Amino acid sequence: MERVMVIGTSCSGKTALARRIAEALDSPHVELDVVFWGPDWTECPTEEFRDAVRKYVESDRWVVDGNHGRVRDILLSRATDAVWLNYSFPVVFWRALSRTCRRVFFREELFGGNRETFRHAFLSRGSILWWVMRTYRGRRRAYRELFDAGAGAGVRLSELRRPGEADDLMKSILGAGLDARG
Repeated sequence: MERVMVIGTSCSGKTALARRIAEALDSPHVELDVVFWGPDWTECPTEEFRDAVRKYVESDRWVVDGNHGRVRDILLSRATDAVWLNYSFPVVFWRALSRTCRRVFFREELFGGNRETFRHAFLSRGSILWWVMRTYRGRRRAYRELFDAGAGAGVRLSELRRPGEADDLMKSILGAGLDARG
């Protein structure tokens, strides 16, 4: 694994797994949401976003996580591996709910200095919880179609269907690293 993209529905655990993989591979990690979102939840202009992602992935080793279709072609053209967190809706929604509650309660800072508020998280149609409910099925279907159609030709796909499989993947990566060192 040299250039890894970690994909999946919102709140599936992409960033947490990508950080673990990057640490195990001693590779830089890029969270696309950090690149995309500015202060006050402003979106990075498309060409600026694409240029920034191109710069991140021109190196020989990296781990990137995120679902931004605006840069998927760039990632697929450079990736050696894609790890797809294809978890069930109850797993994903529980993660979204618990993460949102934690972020609201502890006022955690997110990308661009943004924070989730109770009002936005639970009383708004712009809520991440609402977003997960609206996009879950479509995202899963789109990723299945993408890889079934061969859009990631030359990219090794690891489809993880349960969180325990992420731990198995990490054991495999760590074991391969030990084997390579000898």
